[in-house]
Amino acid sequence: MQKKSIIIIGPAHPLRGGLASYDERLAKEFQQQGHTVSIYTFSLQYPGFLFPGTTQFSTEPAPADIDIHVCINSVNPFNWLSVGMELKKQQPDLIVVRYWLPFMGPCLGSILRIVKQNKHTKIVCIADNIIPHEKRFGDVAFTKYFVPPIDAFITMSEKVLADLPQFAANKPAKFVAHPLYDNFGEKVSQQEARARLNIKEDELIILFFGFIRKYKGLDILLDAMKILQSSPQPIPKLLIAGEFYEDRKGYDEQIVRLGIQGMLILKTEFIADSEVKYYLCAADVVVQPYRSATQSGVTPLAYHFEKPMVVTNVGGLPSLVPDDKVGLIAEPNAASIALKIEEYFTKGAQHFLPHLIEEKKKYSWSKMVATIFEVAGLH
Repeated sequence: MQKKSIIIIGPAHPLRGGLASYDERLAKEFQQQGHTVSIYTFSLQYPGFLFPGTTQFSTEPAPADIDIHVCINSVNPFNWLSVGMELKKQQPDLIVVRYWLPFMGPCLGSILRIVKQNKHTKIVCIADNIIPHEKRFGDVAFTKYFVPPIDAFITMSEKVLADLPQFAANKPAKFVAHPLYDNFGEKVSQQEARARLNIKEDELIILFFGFIRKYKGLDILLDAMKILQSSPQPIPKLLIAGEFYEDRKGYDEQIVRLGIQGMLILKTEFIADSEVKYYLCAADVVVQPYRSATQSGVTPLAYHFEKPMVVTNVGGLPSLVPDDKVGLIAEPNAASIALKIEEYFTKGAQHFLPHLIEEKKKYSWSKMVATIFEVAGLH
């Protein structure tokens, strides 16, 4: 393929989190294939009242080899006009835009409408969600405004692909599973990881990883831990690694009410990119007790670090975790999750590892890039 000029619009350094990590890794893949890439990210992503965490910004150094422009203000229409004019004038061959929250619809939709006036640039949207997990006023209207300038869609789950026709019935769209998060370093031994986190070597550890929000079902998993408290098998500990994105008071009260304080290891702050590998490598199994899901960035993390999973039978999770091979599928209730955790430890990691190592080969960044070019009609 001829060398293309590509712009990614979405979160990137100095913003933190999974979307930023993804966009930076995607940029590197385009670069490795010989294309010219830059990322346009947000100088203001969310107003403070919309952001539930402690800070939106990373404390880690910027990636040395990626051209990142920190310039988009999500709430300033004059900024949308100036950014749109700048990108229109540049005439990139391709813009890849992330869409994960309808709040971003007016900003991104306005910028992209201006870009399309150049009659050259193809625009592909990577859609994490079309219908959000937590609904807010204006969701449908904002998404309807965002969609018209998009030429084609890549969806991150089959659920989003099924939702898409409500908003974009006649545009090319393909599902591509989230590629492996291979930008958090290589595996370390469980012994080294546990020493780093001050966890005993002989403990059974299940991991809940990521931002804590209602739809992710941590409260269901806490109820499951209470059930496991009376298990005849060795009782695991739950390592909770991630920042609360809602009021933690209800969770703290639940933990005390259940009397499971001794079964928990709480690391409830943002986990820096450089520390992620220690949490995954310290665990025996990763549990995703979600109430609802399109897909999850935790799944490709678990694949990369070769950790079996227990996931709930919701959204796109079961299709990414073949049952009794890569992990186990539970129903989204405490009794089922507890049962599957017990089953996992009965079968042991070696039952799952060969399947997991084989399955992870499907999730490549080169496949994502090839599909982006395909739906854009760029060859």
